[in-house]
Amino acid sequence: MSARTLRAIALALAGAAAAPVARALDAPALSAPEFEALTTGHTFFYTLDGRPFGAEQYLPGHRVIWAFTGADCEKGAWTAEGDSICFTYETRPGLHQCWRFRQTAQGLQGSFVGAAPGEPPLVARQSSPEPMACLGPDVGV
Repeated sequence: MSARTLRAIALALAGAAAAPVARALDAPALSAPEFEALTTGHTFFYTLDGRPFGAEQYLPGHRVIWAFTGADCEKGAWTAEGDSICFTYETRPGLHQCWRFRQTAQGLQGSFVGAAPGEPPLVARQSSPEPMACLGPDVGV
């Protein structure tokens, strides 16, 4: 094959791979009431680029428990700011992270506000009504 043909195939494959993410990002961001109704009482398991990233348990009153995969649990809370859901955690009081969440065919997707263009979203393909299994320091919380 010529270099021109290979380049055309590569561009076509790259476009096909990016299409689901682009369509997902076109979906409207969930409002705070929609996000609350979808998440409260559930634990969501997030992946990034198909790899386990972390889990978050959504409690009543906008409270959450977050843990990166294999790490300790952190208690926190979320608030709505425009079309974003912003999180703060007790263990990192100065940190304020905002995300836009969308419900897509691939699952709940969260895009970090301020992320570089093309950065993949977090995807939660599964959730559970069971509480998180925390490794520590507050095991059994």
